[in-house]
Amino acid sequence: MAFHERTPKGADFDLEFRVVLPDGGIKYIRSAGHPVRNMSGEVTEYVGISMDVTERKRAEDERERLRQLEADLAHRNRLTMLGVLASSLAHELNQPIAAAMTSANACLQWLAHNPPNLERARAAAMRIENDGSRAAQIIQRLRAFYKTGRPPQRELVDLNEVAGEMLALLRNEATRHSISLHTDLAPQLPGVTADRVQLQQVLMNLMLNGIEAMKDAEGELTIRSRRTEDGLLISVNDTGVGLPSEKLDQIFNAFYTTKPQGTGMGLAISRSIIEAHGGRLWATANAKRGATFHFTLPAELQQ
Repeated sequence: MAFHERTPKGADFDLEFRVVLPDGGIKYIRSAGHPVRNMSGEVTEYVGISMDVTERKRAEDERERLRQLEADLAHRNRLTMLGVLASSLAHELNQPIAAAMTSANACLQWLAHNPPNLERARAAAMRIENDGSRAAQIIQRLRAFYKTGRPPQRELVDLNEVAGEMLALLRNEATRHSISLHTDLAPQLPGVTADRVQLQQVLMNLMLNGIEAMKDAEGELTIRSRRTEDGLLISVNDTGVGLPSEKLDQIFNAFYTTKPQGTGMGLAISRSIIEAHGGRLWATANAKRGATFHFTLPAELQQ
């Protein structure tokens, strides 16, 4: 029996190797076994088993391809959302930049006084620093959001913080359509072990859907967070056109869309992300007007 060069002599072995068949086909074989020794401690033979694991290997490769495809679709979905928000994001960046320029001019004016007013110049310089940090934070959020090729990074995440980040990012878009944003966030929620960017994507998807449903009329979008027996519950409520009861689950199917320019992937990707985190995503029709999207996540770690 042949051994891998890294398998020490006289040691147990468990290794996998590839066999190329005469017709060009490929088989994957897993061999495992252990040595049999005589009374002197010398190895006399090896006892083991070899198994054809080709189908298992192919299934693993297929799962990896599907995972990569899902990651690519999620990245494209994020780029699509950023495209929709382009004007709002430009406005959000312009605000701290314009404020920094105003403070810079004020700083120069105070320094040009005779004598220079150093106290007021110092205050203007501090405003420049704050506005620059604010612009840098916006850019950092966007870079993390659209970056591709990053594997999922699970960490302890505060869902109320994520909701606040998405509210800040979408506030200008909501204002542009005369939509007011509200929060009803339960205090001192436990953290969840999750990929922060993926949860941001889910919330942005749900919030943009709500804004889309209300853009032809004034409305309200409310994000709520609650602790439940099973973990945490997040709800995104709008006062838009609502959803027909017979389509409440159909909207999560891939490529199903009610928007003229929609891809039909946003909700499907969102449900996949939440389920991968051990949660559930669903929608309900409001009693009076609009719809509410809910998702749950397990609170495995306590803050």
